[in-house]
Amino acid sequence: MRACHRCGQEILAAKPQRTDSCPACHSDLKCCLNCRFFDRAVNNQCAEPQAEWCPDKEKANFCEFFELRETTIGGPGGGRSDKERAKATFDSLFKKP
Repeated sequence: MRACHRCGQEILAAKPQRTDSCPACHSDLKCCLNCRFFDRAVNNQCAEPQAEWCPDKEKANFCEFFELRETTIGGPGGGRSDKERAKATFDSLFKKP
């Protein structure tokens, strides 16, 4: 499923244009945070080695390598954000058996 990085609304467009926005929260769809190549752990936060640096990951850009990220709602992580999963994992370290 393709979903908005901000609100989780399903995105029906196969390849959004630079000016397209989420129907629910109106955030930009063609941005780094919605791209399958976005990865905070790699150089330029992009797994595509030829992509140019984009300083604002939430804003629309002209990247030629953009592909919508596939997500799984209700899969591993239960549709929670990375922050929520990290907090739950951290909290579980301190639970008594």
